[in-house]
Amino acid sequence: MAYTLQHLESHAAFEASFELMRVLRPHLTDLAAYVAQLQRQAAQGYRLLAAWEGEQVVGLAGYRPLENLLYGRFIYVDDLVVSPDLQRGGLGAQLLNAVRDEALQRGCDHFVLDTGLHMPLAQRFYFRQGLLARGMHFTQSLKPGSPQ
Repeated sequence: MAYTLQHLESHAAFEASFELMRVLRPHLTDLAAYVAQLQRQAAQGYRLLAAWEGEQVVGLAGYRPLENLLYGRFIYVDDLVVSPDLQRGGLGAQLLNAVRDEALQRGCDHFVLDTGLHMPLAQRFYFRQGLLARGMHFTQSLKPGSPQ
């Protein structure tokens, strides 16, 4: 199937991505808060690439350009999700390749993402895409009352 890849930039386009993003981020429950957060992130360089099948968003790749002393200039992939009924059909690889191409065009030195330790299928997918595990990601919640 041929998909149309397009960066989402408008309020309506962000809204159209909400239900699919909830597949990856089920804690998102408020459409208005989601759109507002995407707008804040976009102001910080975040871009959301969507794969469209007709009028429906069926894949998303959210990413941002960064620079640090470890990687130099790099693209960090925050979000990658494909509609469950289309998984294992190559769309995730197509989205990842499009973002990787963006990194190359920007002259980035690295292409980076994180995935949960509890997600072995995602890990295998990323290995097949040429990404290697190079460390562990540590995090601590700073919100009072939230689980660590």
